Order: sequence, then C-alpha cells, then structure tokens
Amino acid sequence: MKAVTQALLRLLALLLLGLVALQLYFAGRIALMNLLDPQSTSFQRSEIWRLASEKQQVLWTQQWVELPAISKHLQRAVIASEDASFAEHAGVDWDAMEKAWERNQKAEAQLARQTARAPAGRPAPPVKVVGGSTITQQLAKNLFLSGERNFVRKGQELALTLMLEALLSKQRLLEIYLNNVEWGEGVFGAQAAARYYFRVDAARLSTNQAARLAVMLPAPKRFEKRPASPYLLSRAATIEARMGAVDLP
Repeated sequence: MKAVTQALLRLLALLLLGLVALQLYFAGRIALMNLLDPQSTSFQRSEIWRLASEKQQVLWTQQWVELPAISKHLQRAVIASEDASFAEHAGVDWDAMEKAWERNQKAEAQLARQTARAPAGRPAPPVKVVGGSTITQQLAKNLFLSGERNFVRKGQELALTLMLEALLSKQRLLEIYLNNVEWGEGVFGAQAAARYYFRVDAARLSTNQAARLAVMLPAPKRFEKRPASPYLLSRAATIEARMGAVDLP
C-alpha cells in the first residue's frame, strides 16, 4: 500500500512539474512577443489544415502592419464592438461574463419551453450563445489553444489571458489581435481585410468602413458572403455611434 501511495505521489509531482513547465513555456513565448511579431496562431494553423484538406488549396492573405498604420477608427470600432472595457480591465470582464451567462441561461430556458410546445418531430431552433470574452481572452485562445470547449481549456485560457496582460502592453495586445484576427475565409488581419473589402490600406479606413469590419468579427465567414446585409449595416451604424466614447489604450 505504501509503495502504491509513493507511486501516486511521484506521478502527481510529475504532472504538476509538467504543468508548471508548460506555463513557463507559454510565458516565455508571450514575453518574446515584446520583440518579435508572432508568425502564426494556433487558429490560423488549424484553418490552413482545414483549407488544404477540404479544398486542396490554401488561398491566404495577411500582411502585418504596425499599430500606427491601422486606422484609429478601426481600433475604436473593434473595441466598441468586441470589448468596450478593454483599456480598463485586467484581461477578464467579469461583469460581461456574468451578463452573457444570464442571457444564455434565459435563451436555454426559452428553447426548452418552445420545444415542449412544438409538435412532435419538429427540430428545435438553435440556441444563440452569447460570448463574454474580452479581446485578450480571444487573443489567448487564437494564439495558443484549440477550438474545443471544456473546463481544462477554459482554465488554460484564463492563465494565458493573465500572462498576456502581465507581460504585454495594451497597445501591443491590440496590435497583435488586429493583425491576426479572422475577417473571412483565408483573410487575416486589418490590412488584408481593408484591401479585400474596400480596396484601401488599413490606415485609410473611414469610420463607417471600420464599423462594418468590426461587426463582422463574431462570424466573419458568414458576413463575408453578405458584407452589405441590412443587419450588418444597421449594427455598424450602432457601433459607429459608440466609437466616439471609446478610449484607446
């Protein structure tokens, strides 16, 4: 019995050591981002694999530009749309997460009521899940993690988020995010998106153009098919009205 206990303790110690080593590895990679631009993200690599597997070709456009070369309109629009408290929070907006959880709970309860009243055999409508992730959390996930959802991955996302906030400035976080976020199938970063949708450089985006790009971020592949849909234009007008109140980091 004693030998089994010692073996379990050694195994636990090895697992703990491995976990610490993994966090140190992530911290080192993040610290290097103060000097080096990330060449790709985990999400981008998974997209390259998907495109190569499904379509036997990888049509890709991305060009890194420094933050001053990205229109302040786009910077404000993305913050207004994705994370209004970006300049103030320490990586996680707990109030936004709580509100998102409450909205999702209500949506699930409404779905349950609709399903109970629906005729037998009719498929239930999908639940619209509302996210409460900050820009830093999205960056942590895109840079390092897979798309699967579980408590272990969420815990690692939180640890990475805190590391990003501790080791990089808000300006650098925004710069990395805007240069790597997806704006369509194979379209990554502000410069590529500006050229693809409006035939201008990212520095020359107008207020309305910036707002339209920001609205696309939650579902870029869907909005890419209808970049001037009534919903997108209406939502863009709302974001455009909010942009003046956004403080840039």
